Amino acid sequence: MKKNAFYIIAAFIVFAALARLLPHAYNFTPIGAIALFGAAYFGSKKWAFLVPIIALWISDLLLNNFVYSAFYEGFALFTSGFLYIYGAFALIVVLGIYLFDKVTIPRVLGGAIGGSLIFFIVSNFGVWLTSPMYPLTIEGLLMCYTAAIPFFHNTLGGTVIYSAVLFGGYEYLKYKSPSLVSVEA
Repeated sequence: MKKNAFYIIAAFIVFAALARLLPHAYNFTPIGAIALFGAAYFGSKKWAFLVPIIALWISDLLLNNFVYSAFYEGFALFTSGFLYIYGAFALIVVLGIYLFDKVTIPRVLGGAIGGSLIFFIVSNFGVWLTSPMYPLTIEGLLMCYTAAIPFFHNTLGGTVIYSAVLFGGYEYLKYKSPSLVSVEA
């Protein structure tokens, strides 16, 4: 793997993760796009998982301990519901690994839609399992998913927009600097 390509891909991911610190609409974040982008461009499955997950975790640390510190007692190492959030994130990476043998606009759009659906299904399943707001019945699960529908358009919009920025930005850099094309580690 060319080191400069690795570092540029990692920098794209880190900057996108830090964009979560900027004011934004609920759920309009780069989470799904980061997972897809890492899966598409890191030649190694190890890096496709590690770099995006570490970037997500670091942004969570900053958010939980500075932006949302009033909601936590003391230092928060993990965000509430992190198992479901990170589980959904890992599934989106898997989707990206199988989807991106070649990066194309339809695949990026399909990945953004699929990733948003994965995140919606898994994270809200976690809310249903862990929140006292919903009974642990099929009706409670349906109530949880129904209550989450108004937030889905922001998840989808954030994933589509950030995917366009990440994939488009990196493809533009590859066009301007062909030495970035080969990433095999």
